[in-house]
Amino acid sequence: MSIPGFLKEKPDGVVMAIKLTPRASANHIGEALGDEIRIKVTAPPVDAAANEALIRLLAEKLDCPRSKLEITRGQTSRHKTVTIWGMTAEKVLKQLGL
Repeated sequence: MSIPGFLKEKPDGVVMAIKLTPRASANHIGEALGDEIRIKVTAPPVDAAANEALIRLLAEKLDCPRSKLEITRGQTSRHKTVTIWGMTAEKVLKQLGL
């Protein structure tokens, strides 16, 4: 299985590149767009609400605790890097249905 450009494996987890769209009509994990995956959340980009919504959505879809997810880059940007600790790229793709 080839790993898409938005995922990079590390010895202790996976790094995912995300383009986040806040204030969407529904929470949705979309298609890969180049080296990023598009994710939409309904929360506004105020007081880290969109970041929290992103972590909640990913934790639900990946069936893992929120403590295993960390926004490692892009706290205030739409372009984010999320580290998923303790998972493989294959498992992430399977859980996301990609």
